[in-house]
Order: sequence, then structure tokens, then C-alpha cells
Amino acid sequence: MVLALLLVMCGMSPGGQRGGGADNGALGGSEAMEQLGWGFTHTEFSADRGEPAAEVAADRLLTDDPMPQNQHIMGWGARNPEPSPGRYDFHDLDRRLALMRSTGGTPVLTLCCSPDWMKGGKAGKTDWGELEKAPDADHYEDFAKLAGKIAKRYPEVRHFIVWNELKGFFDEDRNRWDHEGYTRLYNLVYKELKKVDPAIQVGGPYIVMDSYRPGEDSYASDLAGDWGSVDQRVLDAISYWNEHKAGADFLAVDGSSYTRDNSYAPDEFGATKKFGDVTRWLREETGLPVWWTEWYVEVADENDDRHGWSESHRTAVQATAMMEMAEAGVATALYWNPQNEDADCPGCLWRSTELDDGGAELPMMKLLARFGREFPPGTEFRSVAVAPDDRPNVRVLADDAAVLVVNTLGRPIQAKVDGRTFDLPAYGLRWLERG
Repeated sequence: MVLALLLVMCGMSPGGQRGGGADNGALGGSEAMEQLGWGFTHTEFSADRGEPAAEVAADRLLTDDPMPQNQHIMGWGARNPEPSPGRYDFHDLDRRLALMRSTGGTPVLTLCCSPDWMKGGKAGKTDWGELEKAPDADHYEDFAKLAGKIAKRYPEVRHFIVWNELKGFFDEDRNRWDHEGYTRLYNLVYKELKKVDPAIQVGGPYIVMDSYRPGEDSYASDLAGDWGSVDQRVLDAISYWNEHKAGADFLAVDGSSYTRDNSYAPDEFGATKKFGDVTRWLREETGLPVWWTEWYVEVADENDDRHGWSESHRTAVQATAMMEMAEAGVATALYWNPQNEDADCPGCLWRSTELDDGGAELPMMKLLARFGREFPPGTEFRSVAVAPDDRPNVRVLADDAAVLVVNTLGRPIQAKVDGRTFDLPAYGLRWLERG
């Protein structure tokens, strides 16, 4: 851990991604600071707490494959950073940033959410039931000042995302997003951060790219495909922000491959094409590098848990989603790590550090780390030969050095790809090296 920290302080990385990587923008001097590649977001439970041996194992896992690591300033593992005006509590943020430093990760902070006193609550109190409420308009400047305070405290953080999913900014009376209010908040934060350091990278609006089934007329838009169409109200919000923003270094969105009514079109693998189509549209519409701050491929239950698929099924669909984003030229993608305290943790990156034998790598971490090394931003992808009988059943992504093959069927197959024949288990992934 000490070695990793020393390497970061000296402007080096103990690992990273080919052609870009974990140090991309973390230390300055990068040609494309806004392109961080593949990383993840810390949630309520992470590798900074738990059984000592498990923490060490998780830290080693993160150090072996340094990548971007994102943390919210309030919620999702962090307490209220300013419980009362001018009284700060950065204990949790300090701990999370220390984890990022020690593991060589590129730190990213999401500037959400706001202290209670900024949104009608009592100073000195935190009502976590009101976490997703937006600050009152007359406190936008206070929130911007808090963002500046945080930027000064953590000068190693060069990337900030303003707010999360426009939480609290939906106008029920007009049945649309209050993109005007959000943009006012964004602009104040943007200017405050640039005053701290003009080199700081700032982006938004972190809106959910909700979509509807093909043929459904509800808020239909021209951004459409076999997977459905994106809600026009979302596109209106992005257009307004893009036209009226004070500036931006990247554009941040999140979303799912399934529709608002939790259906897949045409199926769970075909629906992932949405990520590629949306990425291309956003790049063309705004001219900004595109970040996916969250993406989801499996429908959640009423408790927001995802237990419906096997881990191999889940990972196979995640891989196809990442392929779509990569081919469309995504700059950064931050996987929402659904870490919990249990042994059963669908889609988690490592075994819970609350367990005696925790910290071990799980399938999604294996995919995320390898994908990040092989296919960083700027990768030039190549076509590879796939046997005609296999084309409907496999997804393939390749560059000059590696090929990723995904079996989209729930049964074993034998596939011939890039001149090689091999067996793939149900929903299996296979990496091939190219000479």
C-alpha cells in the first residue's frame, strides 16, 4: 500500500490500462483528462471497512488493477459534509479518498447530495429520508461554495460530476425536468470549481436516459432503435443544459438497457445496443466526451436488488453492454458497485470485506479490470471472422491484441472465432490473444 501511494505521489502508476488508464488525468499533464476509461463507484459498503484481512485482500485487488474510483460527497458511504453552515465533517470522505490514493485509483467525486439546511431542514440534523431532495434555489450558492471547499481539501481530485440523476429537479406541475433550475446550480458549481483550479474537469447533467418500448407513443423521440426510444423530456433537458451551461469538460448520463416498464426489446442482449446508440447521439449532439456514470442491464426487484439471473448470465450481458459503449467511443464508464455485507452479492466486484474470507475477486471485477486493460478509450477496433452458424449466438469485440467473445445462449456451444475453435459454457466469456 505504501509503495502504491509513493508511486502516485511521484506521478507514476503501479498498473493501469493500455493506451490510457488509471493515471489518465489523475495527476495532470494528460492529453485527454476527460477520458478515464473503465472504473466504478463506491456505494454504502466498500473496501475501507471490515475485517482486516479482507480489507487487505480487497486493497490488493484494487492495487493490481488501478482504475477510476468515484465517490458521492453525501450518502452512499459518506456522512453529511456540512451539517451546519461552516461546520464540516469530512471524516468519511477522507477515508474513501485515502483508499483511492493507497490503491492508485483515479479519484472522481460526485457533488451530491446537499446538507439538510440547504433544502428546508434543520441545521445540525440529517434526515436521510430527504437525501434525494435538491437544494433550495436560494442555497445554490452555498452548495457551490461547499463544492469549492471540497476541491481545495482534495487537490488530487481533478474530476467532478455535478449532482446525481437530477434528483429533486423534476417539475411535477409541468411534468418535465426543471432543467433551468439544475443548470443554474450547475453553472454556479462549475464557476466555483474553475476558480479553485481551471484545470479541474467538470461535467453534468448525470440524467437518466429513460426509454420506452418500440411503438409506444409516450414521450417518444427520434433517438430510437430496436430497443425503443429515449424519453423526449430527457433530451429536452440535455439540450437546454448544453445550450445554457457555463462550460463543461464532459457530459455525464446513466441509464438501463431495459425500458421504463422493465421490459427488454428485442431481448436482454439486443437491448444493450441502446448504450451504443445513445453514446453516439450524445457525442454528435453536444461535441463532448461522454461518461456513463451508471449503467444497468438487469431489472431490479421492489427492493432495488437484482437476484434474477445467474452470475454468468449477468456478466455476459454486462460484457455486451460494455462492448456497445466501447465501440461508440465512450470516454469514461463508472460501474455502480452494488456492494453489501453478505456472501450473496449479485454483480459485486469483490466478496464483502465484512466476511472473514472477504475481499476476493468476483466475476464482474474480473471483466471490468480486463476490459479496461484491453479496450481503453481510443482503442481502434478490428473486425474478426466469425463462423456463419455462430454469428447469431456470440458477441465479439477485438483490437490488434485481444478478442473478447461472449456466448449469449444459456447452453454450452462450440464456436469458431478468429480462426480458432473452442468451447464456451452457457453465457461464457472467452478472451483470445492475437499475435
